[in-house]
Amino acid sequence: MSTTTGTATEKPTAPGPVGTAEPAPRVPSATSAAARPPGAPPADGRRIAPAAAWFRQAAHRLPNLLLNGAIKSAAILALALLWETAPRFGLVDRTFLPPFSEVARAWWELAVNGQLADNARASLTRSFSGFGIAVAVAVPLGLLIGWYRPVADLLGPLLEVFRNTAALALLPVFVLLLGIGETSKISIVVYACTWPILLNTISAVRNVDPTLLKLAKSMDLSAPRLFQKVILPASVPVMFTGIRLAGAVSILVLVAAEMIGAKAGLGYLINASQFNFAIPQMYAGIITISAIGVAFNQFLVSVERRLSSWRVPAGG
Repeated sequence: MSTTTGTATEKPTAPGPVGTAEPAPRVPSATSAAARPPGAPPADGRRIAPAAAWFRQAAHRLPNLLLNGAIKSAAILALALLWETAPRFGLVDRTFLPPFSEVARAWWELAVNGQLADNARASLTRSFSGFGIAVAVAVPLGLLIGWYRPVADLLGPLLEVFRNTAALALLPVFVLLLGIGETSKISIVVYACTWPILLNTISAVRNVDPTLLKLAKSMDLSAPRLFQKVILPASVPVMFTGIRLAGAVSILVLVAAEMIGAKAGLGYLINASQFNFAIPQMYAGIITISAIGVAFNQFLVSVERRLSSWRVPAGG
């Protein structure tokens, strides 16, 4: 006879086949929970929440970005379409203005055989060298002339003489004095780029807000600190206007200089294509120059925004 107690008796379970027993549920141990550093995200699906939020935000902004891109490129696409259709419908002579597709094909052929890269490399080396020298010379000189009146009175008449002399008018002089090599081409770029940078820098320093100067002087700032903290930052926007103008001038003047006595460069490519009546190649060189100018200008705009990030937007 079996005796019963107040608790229920456990019924013995028959042993099942080997390997058929269900595994016990996994319970997180205290040691694993304690091993996780404080503030760490749990190892579950919640970890991907920030990434999912970023993708949702990007998907929400994508239509606006596409719309802005379409609006900004509409004029360029319309010009390309007009360029393609006008010669095909006989509105212009396709001998002198071939369709855009033929120009694009010629551009691709020049890119494949390496002529475009070689000529563009030669032009960019000359243009950036002259532009860099002009910035290194014109910016300090403009700051000096704009800040110190005696220096402006001394150099003012000389600057007025040279600023009104066109760079291309002096191209034969540079060739006679410096030869037809690289020195004359870089020098003409330096001369052409100096004046926009110099004149805009002088104007930027002289037109600093007087209120800023009064506030700075009331804080007993020394002249070097005043120049560093007030004059120089306030001059950046106008100064970069001259730098951007000089960036465009550096390419345009160089192309004209390369048409005289050059054996490489985009100007040489355009001139040689014209003499050989390779009209699509000529337009391909012109398009390349335009693309380089746009890219260089956008680079200068991004640099200007970074250096003048302290400015409050007009609508802010």
